[in-house]
Amino acid sequence: MRVQRLSRTRFSVVLRAEPTDLPEGREVELVVLDDEEFAPEEKARLLQAIEDGVEDFERGDHMDGFEFIAQLRAKREAAS
Repeated sequence: MRVQRLSRTRFSVVLRAEPTDLPEGREVELVVLDDEEFAPEEKARLLQAIEDGVEDFERGDHMDGFEFIAQLRAKREAAS
C-alpha cells in the first residue's frame, strides 16, 4: 500500500498527486494539515519520519501491531 503524501483541492474535490493501488471504493481518512501548526523544521522532521517509515515497511522492517503489544506486555510482566 502506498502512503499518500500530497493532495490538493479543486472545486471542492480532493485531487491526488499520484496514483494508488487502493481498491475501488476503499474508505480513507483525510486529515487537513494546517501548515501553521508546525514550524518549518518540525514539518521537515515529520515528513522525513513518514518517509523513513514507508521505506521500513517496503523493506519488510515492520511488526504486526498485536505482536508488538504482546511483547510489550511480556516485558512489563517480566519486570514486575
